[in-house]
Amino acid sequence: MSTTVAQPATLTGTAAALRKLYFVRFAFAIVWALVMFTMAKEISPVAAVLLVVYPLFDVGAAVVDANSSRDTRSPVLLYVNMAVSLVAAVGVGVAAASGIPAVLRVWGAWAIVSGLVQLIVAVPRRRMGGQWPMILSGGISVLAGASFVASAGADDPTLASAIGYAVPGGIFFLVSALRLGRAAKEA
Repeated sequence: MSTTVAQPATLTGTAAALRKLYFVRFAFAIVWALVMFTMAKEISPVAAVLLVVYPLFDVGAAVVDANSSRDTRSPVLLYVNMAVSLVAAVGVGVAAASGIPAVLRVWGAWAIVSGLVQLIVAVPRRRMGGQWPMILSGGISVLAGASFVASAGADDPTLASAIGYAVPGGIFFLVSALRLGRAAKEA
């Protein structure tokens, strides 16, 4: 990892790029949750595709994040997040054939690991602003992941918890984007 200190102009450029990304992530999460809400009781082919698309979208978002923040920090953890989310997408696709409990276990493991990565990435970004929602979101993701794994053993598990995971996550991205507004305007 580089130990150079980012220049203020670099930080504001990164803040502006992250702000745009966070608005897109908010919109995606809400739309995804609304569509998935209609399919929470079973895994239809459309639901299986949507369940795979969510972690794939996370891969794309991590690529954008890594490209936009390369000048302020080493993107190694974002590469880890890309790999974890790609493995999760494949895992969810395979698990979908086995049923909701298997999907919840994979989804939960992904939420735990990606939440830890999000938390670790957001802490050093605090000076940029708008990262406390990301820190909270990362911590909540870890707890939510554990609850998904636990709920997989319920008598009649549903995908509702996965939907419930997307909505607050999207709201955290919205709050962070709004808080990054001040830093982005200085760009």
